Amino acid sequence: MSQNSNADVRVGVRTRSLSDSRLRYIRQLGATDIFVDHADTEEEPDEFNDRDGTDTIVVGPDQIPSVSELTAARERVEDAGLSFTGIQSLPYSMYGDIMFDRDGADEALDQITTLIRNLGEAGIPILGYQWNPRSVVPMRTSPVEDRGSAESTAFNYDELDEPDELASGIDREYTEEEFWDNYQYFLENVLPVAEEAGVDLALHPIDPPSIESLGGIPRLFRNVENFEKGMELVPSDNHGLKLCLGCFSQMGEDVTDVIRRFGERDQIIFIHFRDVVGTMPKFHETFVDKGNFNTADAVRTLHDVGFEGAVIPDHVPKMEGDDDWRHRGRGFTIGYLRGVVDTVRSEQTQTTPAPEAE
Repeated sequence: MSQNSNADVRVGVRTRSLSDSRLRYIRQLGATDIFVDHADTEEEPDEFNDRDGTDTIVVGPDQIPSVSELTAARERVEDAGLSFTGIQSLPYSMYGDIMFDRDGADEALDQITTLIRNLGEAGIPILGYQWNPRSVVPMRTSPVEDRGSAESTAFNYDELDEPDELASGIDREYTEEEFWDNYQYFLENVLPVAEEAGVDLALHPIDPPSIESLGGIPRLFRNVENFEKGMELVPSDNHGLKLCLGCFSQMGEDVTDVIRRFGERDQIIFIHFRDVVGTMPKFHETFVDKGNFNTADAVRTLHDVGFEGAVIPDHVPKMEGDDDWRHRGRGFTIGYLRGVVDTVRSEQTQTTPAPEAE
């Protein structure tokens, strides 16, 4: 993760499918970077699935792609004029035993470190992850109507039936101290491997944020302070944030302050660029041109801190005629972001003073 005054903000895409038609469409939109979603759609809320995705890279328990498989996928993406920049996220089924310190934790660590080594050898530089038991506790409640009757995902704490009742499959309530210890054990095992492999690990916030515990499960990465603790726990140049602007917007944080706070420390690896209307305990996702924060201000701040990396749409509204991947909602978002990024880049060029003649 290098910081540079000549910021290079690129627009990327998360996709489960690597089919020829999907890659062509992404290239036609002018996006540059591909982040591949893991294949297990059962671990994702239905609203975020790319269930019809084909020709994907399978990442899951006992399904670690080999160096040759990853290399072939990278070359296929590159042949389409794109960059295979990273794996979007690890499925909970791969890290859950580590999170809860259950039997199988060391085996899970072996599989994750094997994946990291394989990514490094295949020339794929980023592995996203989260410390969030997706599919175990609720992430969203009933969707809402947005502009023009588009459908947007939403969360309303009051819609949860029994938020303090133990989640399915959880044998007892866990303490935050236990979870911090288990998380530190994870970092101590994976970060040295990431450093050796030349792979950056990117941590995503808990979503929804702000809640201390849900279903008896502590929610560590719910606020800015806990992210700072997570980055300091086992310091590494190969560890940073999958900075989800929507999550920090849900917290009620000033998004530009958050970008500056972590960007000036060179701790942003890539960006989930989305926004919401409202804050915890009630909010809904929305179009990128409306919401709690100003898109142009966020991109200007990324330039100010010298961010070099990808911003990718996330949780886009479902528009008229959309498929399960929400290709129209995603296409609108990519086009809008590219326009803002180009405009801000032009502003920066015009305001940068020419070097003085010697």
